[in-house]
Amino acid sequence: MMRELLLLTAMLALAGCGAREGLKPAEGASLPPAPYGATATPTPDDLLKPPVQTRPARSDDLIESTDKRRTDKFDLPPPN
Repeated sequence: MMRELLLLTAMLALAGCGAREGLKPAEGASLPPAPYGATATPTPDDLLKPPVQTRPARSDDLIESTDKRRTDKFDLPPPN
């Protein structure tokens, strides 16, 4: 029982020690160079934002009417 309580306390202590500060480059390092054609170097927040291509919008064609299809005189059974 004591061992489980100690383990739970250690897990809770470790879970609460994450940093909640803004991201900065490491000491002596700089941000990556600006991409080809960009006018400015992106900020860390810009680099973490997913581009539109990673979350495309849904583009399924939904059936909007329930009209019956016309008969197709060329829809013949396969030859034997």
